[in-house]
Amino acid sequence: MPMLKYLMAGTALALTLVEPAIAQDAEGDEVIVVTGAGLDTPPAAPAYDTQVIDRDQLVSVPSGRIEDALSTVAGFQQFRRSDSRSANASAQGATLRALGGNATSRALVLLDGVPMSDPFFGYIPFSAIAPERLAQIRVTRGGGSGPFGAGALAGTIELESAGIDALNGFAGQALVNDRGETELSGSAGAKLGSGFLVASGRWDRGKGFFTTPEADRVPLSARAAFDGWSAQIRGVAPIAQDIELQVRGLAYRDERTLRFEGADSSIEGQDASLRLVGRGAWKFDAIGYVQARNFTNIVVSSSRFVPVLDQRNTPATGLGGKFELRPPVGGAHVLRLGADYRLAEGELFETAISAFSGAVTARRNAGGTNTDLGLFVEDDWTLGALVLTAGARLDRWTIRDGFYRENDGAGTLVSTTTYADRAGWDASFRGGLLYRASDSVALRAAAYSGLRLPTLNELYRPFVVFPVVTQANAALENERLEGFELGVDVTPTQGVGLSLTAFDNRVKNAVANVTLDTNLRQRRNIDAVHARGIEASIAATLGEVSFDASAAWTDAEAQGSGFAASLDGNRPSQTPRFVGGATLAWRPAENWLLATTLRHVGAQFEDDLETDLLPAATTLDAFAQVPLTDTIALVLRGENLTDESIVTRNQGGSIDLGVPRTVWAGVKVGL
Repeated sequence: MPMLKYLMAGTALALTLVEPAIAQDAEGDEVIVVTGAGLDTPPAAPAYDTQVIDRDQLVSVPSGRIEDALSTVAGFQQFRRSDSRSANASAQGATLRALGGNATSRALVLLDGVPMSDPFFGYIPFSAIAPERLAQIRVTRGGGSGPFGAGALAGTIELESAGIDALNGFAGQALVNDRGETELSGSAGAKLGSGFLVASGRWDRGKGFFTTPEADRVPLSARAAFDGWSAQIRGVAPIAQDIELQVRGLAYRDERTLRFEGADSSIEGQDASLRLVGRGAWKFDAIGYVQARNFTNIVVSSSRFVPVLDQRNTPATGLGGKFELRPPVGGAHVLRLGADYRLAEGELFETAISAFSGAVTARRNAGGTNTDLGLFVEDDWTLGALVLTAGARLDRWTIRDGFYRENDGAGTLVSTTTYADRAGWDASFRGGLLYRASDSVALRAAAYSGLRLPTLNELYRPFVVFPVVTQANAALENERLEGFELGVDVTPTQGVGLSLTAFDNRVKNAVANVTLDTNLRQRRNIDAVHARGIEASIAATLGEVSFDASAAWTDAEAQGSGFAASLDGNRPSQTPRFVGGATLAWRPAENWLLATTLRHVGAQFEDDLETDLLPAATTLDAFAQVPLTDTIALVLRGENLTDESIVTRNQGGSIDLGVPRTVWAGVKVGL
């Protein structure tokens, strides 16, 4: 049982780490308090457009999914509208501000400082990130790369694990919905001397719903069945008066079926990370991590309903780290110096199958290695009510060891290609200001640039969403962001906050799935994707009632010439012009919560030529927690209560639908 060995090894390591803390406490030394968090947010962070999702919001998401919690931030989107129960995982990239073009993540997603994107594909394993394990999520739209690392093209999503204050003792919940699907989760946390240890797990499974409209179903149409688990162990211990060590291990596996019987896919991963945080005069944050990931997928013909492609194995490894130093340079300055490194290597193994005979027609193998070494410096300077910030970053990147090999069904070599190694230096800059005009008004402005390397998937792996074939492109160039924004934050009274931001972002050499012919696309660099828009949010708490709303209007267009001239002026695929949502919550007594969420996503196009439309969709969700005892509560959740038809895919009239009306009920232990 590899998973069992993994968790046992992680537990042993964590216990070893906290043992000195236990001894210190027993000898009567001064107790050291650890937090399990990183360094404090620098003073100029609010100069960039930022929204925080707190723990109360995270644990009351009606679907229980982290991607739906992120959807409360207007401007956040995945490539498709499906969540991680009914989407192909490779389509679950995360982006912001409509800076898309394909399914790759253009927002950098960090869990306790560690990048979570898949090393090969760039998607985010959302099903492995349980909302109940988190303390908060900090979403920065725009902002460039800076100290966060390459890949923060559209923004940064920082996930912060909950500490022992939230996860001490045992907590868990068990729910079932009206289709008989289940969600089980639990955590156990303990203080060990001056440190703590938390182990948690989650298991989601169900027969799913039909993504194919009823009128289009065939005998082999299948429900979007899902079966996924994740387990995490996290230990935190002091190793000196002002230095703490954090260790985390995560293992997960998720299996899904989409559209037809036999069209099965899976993802799995094992991640481990170590983090040292120093809070003395010379503050520092040092992180090291390793990730082992895999993906499988079977493509089924939509005309003969038999397998035509078995993407049987896509192993990938992510390896990296970051070191940030904040030297004591004076009370008015916060100086950040550091470096980060990320290596992504992987390869695909796939088998092409005849739809008529079932015989193997080809076996393909492709892959490569990408690396990025970044050096950064940034300073925040506080001058009374004015905070200035400026930073620079230099990236040394490589794209190397790329290859493609194909054999026929008999094993005879048909073609083999080795791609030339590439490398280069890229500089990025960012700066901004925050001016607190009064106790209730803050003005901000920022300008920035950023870098994203094409993923191994974009470079080397073709894919099929039958009947459309999308080819890889080993010659893809890096994407470059240039952007600026202006904003104002207003706090008219205690408990009420409003935010308004206007932005202009442009991604040069944007990678898009460009239509070349009927049912044939290829990943290409187009001139740019240019997005301009307005983002607004409000958060108000008035006694027992709270109201949170967020909206984004984005005018995004592809800019293309030559082969991409037909795209010029079109909206990038899968990008709505308007998105917005609002949540009204009432807490009539301790541990009670009644909440409802209304969300609207505007119309968007399936493809780059604006031929297939996905209509706008408005959904209504609800959440209720009613305590039965001091430690046990009844939980009721409702998704899409109006049973809105949510079109998630439309390829020439071949349609997939999102989650229908779904009602959950269960119990929660540990309030």
